[in-house]
Amino acid sequence: MRFVMFKHGSGRRLGVLAEGRSDTVVDLSELAKTSGSTPAPADLMALIDSGDAGMSALKHLVAKLTPSASAPILLPLEGLKLLAPLDPPRGNVIAIGRNYAKHAAETTAKGEKPKPPTVFSKAITSITGPYDDIPIDAAVSEEIDWEVELGVVIGKAGVNITKEAALEHVFGYTVINDVTARDIQSDWGGQYFKGKSLDSSCPSGPWVVTPDEVEDPQSLYLRLTVNGEIKQDGTTSEMIHPVDAIISWVSVGMTLLPGMMIATGTPDGVGFARTPPEFIRVGDTVEAEVEGIGTLRNKFVAAGRARRVP
Repeated sequence: MRFVMFKHGSGRRLGVLAEGRSDTVVDLSELAKTSGSTPAPADLMALIDSGDAGMSALKHLVAKLTPSASAPILLPLEGLKLLAPLDPPRGNVIAIGRNYAKHAAETTAKGEKPKPPTVFSKAITSITGPYDDIPIDAAVSEEIDWEVELGVVIGKAGVNITKEAALEHVFGYTVINDVTARDIQSDWGGQYFKGKSLDSSCPSGPWVVTPDEVEDPQSLYLRLTVNGEIKQDGTTSEMIHPVDAIISWVSVGMTLLPGMMIATGTPDGVGFARTPPEFIRVGDTVEAEVEGIGTLRNKFVAAGRARRVP
């Protein structure tokens, strides 16, 4: 299943892409109302928190969809304002650095051996929608960079999770663009968290895909373009640490909770490592794609007003 969050009036609704109809969304609240079922979960976090029983009930609800169903149960995807699937996720986005061999090499000093992936986080306030404009402000950063990543949504709590059991803790997969202010990350004294956490610097979505629709998370193609020009082109098979190892490793001594989101690292081709370096400018459109999951499309616009750095 492919779960979406979309705007409904002044509120938010949980939906699912109709089976066999990628251009149509089932409004689960309307389906529940029409079929006389108990109310659908208010959002994706509520569904995740409901556990296996909640997912079973939701599948039973979707099975009630009839061939004659129409609006307001079925809605054209094109006309919907899609929101970030988890806004906010449960806690900061956990992110993994240096997890693709070529990217680790391009960001490592000459002669230095690549180190194990870095674990950092992005603030929940960095979350934004899959097609939202992203404001950037030269008074804050002049080195805004891109990073397409496979996102993993945790569905089952655990600590010290074994690699063999790790994928049992996955609720689903999504797409993340780990937008990064490189000058803040490096020049402000090694500020990973700050450089990764500017407002709207974590577009995600456009939906969360359940594991049954992802045959192998280690064989997914990733691509990122800026104004139609390919900048990143890789596959998850290039990960140094695959998804199951990441979950196991991050969970050592640290409990992973349902609704947490993990960004699993990016392939080579980031802007600051190019010769000469390249950065996102106002007016640029960035598309980040993970095969079988979806595509983010965000235009970068001038911030409403300048802000002074400390």
